[in-house]
Amino acid sequence: MAEKNVNYTEEMTTHIVARYSEGETDEQRDAILAELSEETGKTVKSLRAKLVREGVYVAKTYKSKTGAKPETKEEIVADIARTMGVDADSTLSGLEKATKNCLIFLRKTLLIAQSELLNEDN
Repeated sequence: MAEKNVNYTEEMTTHIVARYSEGETDEQRDAILAELSEETGKTVKSLRAKLVREGVYVAKTYKSKTGAKPETKEEIVADIARTMGVDADSTLSGLEKATKNCLIFLRKTLLIAQSELLNEDN
């Protein structure tokens, strides 16, 4: 029977996992992967696969096209309900079926109206 070719020794695996675990942000982890790639001669893709098998790989945080953390329609409807002082589930049921742009516009409009009301009271 043929001997199995070992791509990563135990020492190499330990070093890779330890170094990768030092990263706290997506950017830091990417930089560490690039450094490890140069250091070990392995591709970033290969290193990523090894880290996945080791159970330590952290998937990149999803960001919207604008680079911000995406906000769900449910979160926007909850904000609208808080602004109006009502329960989202009973009073605004079905509102999350509106388009996201429409919900954002509605929330913005309500916040402006609320701000103007507060200014009139003062």
